[in-house]
Amino acid sequence: MGKKCIVSAVVMFVMAWALSFVVHGLLLGGDYAVIAGMRSPAEAQELMGFIILAQAFFGVAFAWIYVQGKEDRPWLPQGVRFGIAVAFLTVIPTYLIYHVVTPVPFVLAMKQIAFDTIRVVLMGAVLAWINR
Repeated sequence: MGKKCIVSAVVMFVMAWALSFVVHGLLLGGDYAVIAGMRSPAEAQELMGFIILAQAFFGVAFAWIYVQGKEDRPWLPQGVRFGIAVAFLTVIPTYLIYHVVTPVPFVLAMKQIAFDTIRVVLMGAVLAWINR
């Protein structure tokens, strides 16, 4: 893993963490608050280390996979395409499965899919810009 890939991984970790807070803490926090069976904010705070670890793994894998498959083509479409591919691989299946096995309503699952798809597409664009 070269210097640019390490920088990319760090930036992706920070973006994943920050944008996930925006999506799940700010935009969807009210939706989560009314679902029976969800952890309280205090309980979730106690487990925050797992979220940090998960976002770190995501940032490293996101950057590493992109760098491995990067082509000598325009950076923005490549980054957007990568973000869409990641959404199809991770975001969409995850929230559809959550809808089935947890008390997450379908409308909320669709919001999660929409917001997190935007998040990973934005991350893909930034990652492509870093590695242009």
